[in-house]
Amino acid sequence: MFGRLFDRGAGGAAADPYALPVTRRQRNGMYTLRALGDTRVLALVEAADAGDWEAVKAALAPFDLGRDHQVLGELADMDGVQDWIGRAVEEDKEHRATALLISGARHLTWGWEARTAARAVDVTQEQWRIFRDRLGIAEEQLLEAAELRPEWVTPWRRLLTSGRGMSLGAAVNEARLDAALRRDPLDLESHIQWLSQLQPRWGGEPGQAMAFARDALARTPQGHRLGCVIAMAHIEDWVESDREDCLVDPAIQAELRNAADHSILHPAHERRPGWQHDFNMFAMALSLAGERHTVQRVFQALDGAYTSWPWTYFADPEKQFARRHRRA
Repeated sequence: MFGRLFDRGAGGAAADPYALPVTRRQRNGMYTLRALGDTRVLALVEAADAGDWEAVKAALAPFDLGRDHQVLGELADMDGVQDWIGRAVEEDKEHRATALLISGARHLTWGWEARTAARAVDVTQEQWRIFRDRLGIAEEQLLEAAELRPEWVTPWRRLLTSGRGMSLGAAVNEARLDAALRRDPLDLESHIQWLSQLQPRWGGEPGQAMAFARDALARTPQGHRLGCVIAMAHIEDWVESDREDCLVDPAIQAELRNAADHSILHPAHERRPGWQHDFNMFAMALSLAGERHTVQRVFQALDGAYTSWPWTYFADPEKQFARRHRRA
């Protein structure tokens, strides 16, 4: 959809005409990526922040919201979208599917915000009630969006998250995964959602997620971002483990190096808006594994660009990014 944004040939990387200038760096050189580092996404975010539905639709023109999870995520994460998107759902019949998708994605994120990241035993009854109410709305709207636009993959990826939160069971969630992968067999975000589903904390068996990730990598063309599934599988193993150094192993280091070379560091890789999120996944996984060579290349490409996920698995995510960036 976007075309090649960077020329990776012998002439070096061409300037990205839509790159968002970095206006503020911390003393250590890092900065928080905003609007996927793209001026077009920034225009979209600003329109949504103003509650201007007509401007939102205009700003969406360069993107395919039914396939671009990261652009949809920018809207889903915005506090306040829930206050005006309902009017668009009811009033704009021509663009009802798009409004439903945005509203459903926002209600899903809004629901998890109410639940918080606390352990289930520490979530109050009122938090659970709000969580389920918002996820219920998300389920209805995402399913309707999927029905109106059967070619879209983004509703199904979001339905994987709501299905897990609503405890709808293995059969429902497996059907949703199949629906997503029928539409895009190489969809990274759907694979990552399933990695979470296969974790022991969600009822999976040890080793299931890693086997799923390795099978996905074996089917991944060179240069494709799906290779990030290996980085996330190792991060998930680290989350599940009670050992801080559980990834410090030569075999894991080699697997991460090979996956990075196969995907984000391959000459065929296309850097699209939000590519820094993929590099942050590998930066975290490689640093957790104590890898010393490829991690330098990854951090060098990032040039200080920090994305909160997946570093939020740490208590002090920004400090961890800065410390590991400095080491690399």
